[in-house]
Amino acid sequence: MNRDFMRRWGIPSLDLAARIYLGGVFLFAAWGKVLDPYSFAVNIATYQVLPLELVNLAALILPWVELAVGGLLILGVFTRAQALLVNGMLLVFIAAIASALYRELDLGTCGCFASEEAAEDLSMSTVWRDVAWLAIGAGIFIVPERLRWGVERWWKLRSARNSEAVRDGGGSK
Repeated sequence: MNRDFMRRWGIPSLDLAARIYLGGVFLFAAWGKVLDPYSFAVNIATYQVLPLELVNLAALILPWVELAVGGLLILGVFTRAQALLVNGMLLVFIAAIASALYRELDLGTCGCFASEEAAEDLSMSTVWRDVAWLAIGAGIFIVPERLRWGVERWWKLRSARNSEAVRDGGGSK
């Protein structure tokens, strides 16, 4: 494959696929937590990493952050910032899961997803799954904005065209 093809189609396509996948994971993970913050608060408390005073606050805020970040990542709005937030959350999740495994806490499932079908037993495979998602997030982060398909790039291109049209049309009177 030549370089021009990869810049024009390959990298943007891979970036979009990665954003849809990772953003979808975060949307799916957030939805059940938004609907049942009490169960999510219990999951957070079980990890024993936050003071109890902060558990409810985290259970109320984190799902909405996951929901917003997942949606904005898919749309391509402030994509590098969204990728940075996703990666930061994944690092925290990896540390919490690894800590729970190290301390041999009996959590059952990881609490990552509220749905029974998506629940998975807490194990090192959960850590490795999150590490793989972190790698995808890092890949999204490093893609230059000029090679990205999304709302933000579309808006910038549209604004640039409008500015150029105004500038060209303004001098012809």
